[in-house]
Amino acid sequence: MKINIKATGIELTPAITTYTEEKLSSLERFLDQNDESQLARVEIGKTTAHHKHGEVFRAEIKLHTAGQDYYAEAHESDLYAAVDKLKDEITAEVKSRRDRQSTLLRRGGRRIKNMLRSINPWKK
Repeated sequence: MKINIKATGIELTPAITTYTEEKLSSLERFLDQNDESQLARVEIGKTTAHHKHGEVFRAEIKLHTAGQDYYAEAHESDLYAAVDKLKDEITAEVKSRRDRQSTLLRRGGRRIKNMLRSINPWKK
């Protein structure tokens, strides 16, 4: 997975880049390993320049895979906490969509199996 990081309102240091890439690399185990077109666009920055406390830092991710797009956003008082919260939110979204697809697949298989049972010619 390719990760593009953009900083707005702050300087993008190597420490921030490394931390963000390290946190978001755990997403790869939930996504297709053979897909080369996966792209994560991450934007990190301050929401405003004049605030000194509160939810000042913002982290946002747009994850594009072969068939799906995911989006998550987090606001926190610390930049690293915002990245942690962002990772948790995008992981939950990826997992829920994956679980939803498997549930739909199982439901469809169950319906087909019930239809086949109803047309059983050996039943008397």
